Amino acid sequence: MTEASDTVAAARRIPLPRPGVGQTRARMAEMLRVDHAGEFAAVHIYRAQRAVLEGRKGKAAIAADLTEMEGHEAVHLARFEALLTENRVRPTAMIPLWKLAATALGAGTALISEKAAHACTEAVESVIEQHYADQIEEVRDRDPELAAELTRFREEELAHHDHAIAHGSREAPAYRLLSSVIKVGCKAAIKISERI
Repeated sequence: MTEASDTVAAARRIPLPRPGVGQTRARMAEMLRVDHAGEFAAVHIYRAQRAVLEGRKGKAAIAADLTEMEGHEAVHLARFEALLTENRVRPTAMIPLWKLAATALGAGTALISEKAAHACTEAVESVIEQHYADQIEEVRDRDPELAAELTRFREEELAHHDHAIAHGSREAPAYRLLSSVIKVGCKAAIKISERI
């Protein structure tokens, strides 16, 4: 792909501005709602993985990594909770379901293997970092402060992604299938959380 086609491809993921009064606010509400839901789910994925692996023989290093990554996600979550309040936006109605799904995903991948837990991180973070990249492009001109925050969060998500690869995510059992299923689930959750 050329640089020009990369730009065109990226532009296609960014929604066109909607006409009408209040549409910018409605779009911001969608963005905040889905970002809050994503960070909420990430906290629960890492928490469940840590619960499975913490205290097991030979798993101190990954437990420490999971604690650190959960901490990053908790900071992101707290910021989006504040933004929801400041902007008077309700969280998605799907929060109880996302908590169950994230906990099951985290625990399930950790029970499969340490590498499956890393594969989960890689898959989730690959979707989230692209989602943030699209949002950064969308809000860069109208809300540079939010774009800067999203940029910082995206960089942390990319660090989690790269850490997972460095620790064997692609050696997980049924890696391609596991990764594909998780990515599809994340993309569906994004669309649902924007709307509901």
